[in-house]
Amino acid sequence: MPPRAAIAAAVLLSGTLLLGASASAQTVVKIGSASPLSGPGAHQGKDIENGAQLAIDDLNAKGIVIGGQKVQWQLLAEDDAADPKSGTAVAQKLVDARVAGVVGHLNSGTTVPASKIYAAAGIPQISPAATTPGYTQQGFKTAFRVVANDRLIGRTLATYTAKALKAQRIAIIDDRTAFGQGLADEFAKGVRAIAGNEAIVSRQFTNDKAVDFSAILTQIRAKKPDVIFYGGMEAVAGPMLKQMKTLGIDARLVSGDGICSERLPLLAGDALGDDKVICVVAGGIDGPQEASHAAFSERYRARFALPVESYAPYAYDAVMVLAAAMQAAQSTAPARYLPVLAKVRHEGVTGSIAFDARGDLRNAAMTMFTYRQGRKVKLQVVRGR
Repeated sequence: MPPRAAIAAAVLLSGTLLLGASASAQTVVKIGSASPLSGPGAHQGKDIENGAQLAIDDLNAKGIVIGGQKVQWQLLAEDDAADPKSGTAVAQKLVDARVAGVVGHLNSGTTVPASKIYAAAGIPQISPAATTPGYTQQGFKTAFRVVANDRLIGRTLATYTAKALKAQRIAIIDDRTAFGQGLADEFAKGVRAIAGNEAIVSRQFTNDKAVDFSAILTQIRAKKPDVIFYGGMEAVAGPMLKQMKTLGIDARLVSGDGICSERLPLLAGDALGDDKVICVVAGGIDGPQEASHAAFSERYRARFALPVESYAPYAYDAVMVLAAAMQAAQSTAPARYLPVLAKVRHEGVTGSIAFDARGDLRNAAMTMFTYRQGRKVKLQVVRGR
C-alpha cells in the first residue's frame, strides 16, 4: 500500500474507533442504600433496599443519557444495623465508594449522625423513613426526606386521639430512641395544646430491646386510660399488646409508622383485636395515585416474592428523584446536581415530591390505619400544614 493510502486508512480506522468508543461510552452511577438489614428491623430495612433496587432496574431499562453518556445505574446496599456507630461507618464506606447519592437511613438515630458525613462530602441524602425534625434542622444542604416529620405526625395523632377518639385519659410510653422519644414528645405537645396537661395521666419509658412491660403497664392500668400512646417500633409494640390484654387493660394503642406494618399482627396475635390499634404512616396516597401505588405493589411482589412493608415506595421515589435531578442538571456530579435537587418537582409513586428550604417534603401526606381481623386497614389520608 502506498504511504499516503496507508496514512488515510489509518486515519479512517482511528476515526471509526473513536466513533465507536463515543457511541458506547457510558458512566456508572452508584447510588447508596443504607438501612438495617440485620436485627429486629431487618424486614423494614430490606423493604428500603428492595424499593431502591426496583428503581435502579427501571432506570437501567430506560437507557438514560446524561451529559452525552449512557448511564449504568448501580445500587450499593449497606447494613447499618439500626445502630448510630454502624450508621456512621456505613456512611463513610459509601462516601469512600464515591456514590452519587444516598437513599437512607431508616431510623432517626442512624440518619442524623450519618447525615453529617454525607454533608461533609457534599453527597445528597434522601431518607425514605426518618421522621425526626432534627434531621433537617441541622442546616445541611444535602439532607432531604420524602416523608412527613414527627412534628406533623405527632400533631396529627394528638388531634385524632383527642377529637376523633374523644380520649380524656391518655398514657404515653416511649422507647428512649431518637425516633420513639421524639415522636412521643411531639404527641404530648399536641395533646396539651388541645386537651390540656391533665389529659396526660401517665408518662412511662422502656427501651427498644425490652420484652417485659408488666411494671409500667401495671402503673398505667391504675390510671384507667382511654388510650396508650407508644413511641417506638413494632418489635416492642407486639409483646406490649399481649401484656396489655393479659393485664386487662381495655385501651386503644396509638402510635406512628414504627408499628404500622404488616408484621404487627404476627407479633401481637389475638391481642391485636379490631380497631384497637391506630397508627400513622408518614406518607400517603389517595385519588388517582392509588392506581399507580397498587401497580407498584404488584410489581414489587412479582420481583421480590414479598409484600410491600412500608417504605419501599418511598425508597423507590427517592432514587427516582435523585435521577430526575441529575437529568435536569445534565450531570451526575453531586456538586452540579445538588442545587437542582433542592428545587426538583417530581410525580412519584407516593405523590408529588418537592422540598422546602430545609429539605422537608412540602404538603406532606400521612395515612391513618387500623387493624381488623389481622389485616391493616386504611382509614384516611391527611396532609400537614
